[in-house]
Amino acid sequence: MIRNPYEDDIVISWPELHRDARYLSMLLHEINRWKGIIAITRGGLIPAALVARELDVRLIDTVCVVSYGSASAGGAENVIGELQVLKGVEGDGAGWLLIDDLVDTGKTAQLVRRMIPKAHFATLYAKPAGRPIVDTFVKEFKQNKWIHFPWDIEYQFSTPIKDRPQMELKLPPPDMP
Repeated sequence: MIRNPYEDDIVISWPELHRDARYLSMLLHEINRWKGIIAITRGGLIPAALVARELDVRLIDTVCVVSYGSASAGGAENVIGELQVLKGVEGDGAGWLLIDDLVDTGKTAQLVRRMIPKAHFATLYAKPAGRPIVDTFVKEFKQNKWIHFPWDIEYQFSTPIKDRPQMELKLPPPDMP
């Protein structure tokens, strides 16, 4: 039996994500006037769009990397360990802002950092293993927390507690991140 390395889940709501992206934008606005934004796909696409709006950046590019055992996409790809680079960018990243949603183990971040070493790397969220690779982030979570982003979850009706069977009422208290 494979042990799940995550103690529990953290669900990020749309309002929380938007608030954190606006806060990240404020931090980044104080640092530089950016040539453009490079989003790490797919997780960095929505944060990059929100930051681009707040900083009035119109030039947006992508670095496309597949990780976490995702299915490979068609077309030319470079395989690097467990990562596949589907699309890179030209240049060393000087004056550019590199955006992702989360730096977790740091594998993707290290790869992209080598590709564009002079870009300013910003993420909404960081975990300890990847934290040293990014320049700016909003929140840090423990390594053993699994982060669910709003684009990865479905909202559904929840039966009121008074209408649930007795055995469903034994829920653990909420854990703080």
